[in-house]
Amino acid sequence: MELNKVVVKFINGTIMKGRTNDFLPHKKRFHLEQRNGEIIEVDVDQLKAIFFVTDHEGDKNHIKSYNETVPGGGRKIKVTFFDGECIIGYTQGYSTDRNGFFMTPADLKDNNSRIFVVMSSAVNIEFQRASLDEKQSTDNKQALNMLKK
Repeated sequence: MELNKVVVKFINGTIMKGRTNDFLPHKKRFHLEQRNGEIIEVDVDQLKAIFFVTDHEGDKNHIKSYNETVPGGGRKIKVTFFDGECIIGYTQGYSTDRNGFFMTPADLKDNNSRIFVVMSSAVNIEFQRASLDEKQSTDNKQALNMLKK
């Protein structure tokens, strides 16, 4: 099984970087192979979120833009965490009955490919309306697909 690069943010502010291949959203624990090779067990209840990343370093100069449409990404959602951090993206699996949910960042140039939000760390979750530009882009894509058929 392929190892996923992750950045794990804990509710106490600790950040760990490494790789995992056994994280499942319905399980309470998973293993993190840290960058120094040490493998630890992580308790999901102690986390804010798990960021599945392209690169562990990221681009500190990247300016986030949340106006992009993620094809097949589901509904646009804004998550505000207990520490004030806000993330905007798309989700297909949000449910208040679950421990958490995956979302895809609305910024397609972001270092995060997807994020698992731990429900207990979010203080506000709200669905967003698609912007006029996003709606027009989606409508244009749908019309183009109709013409291709």
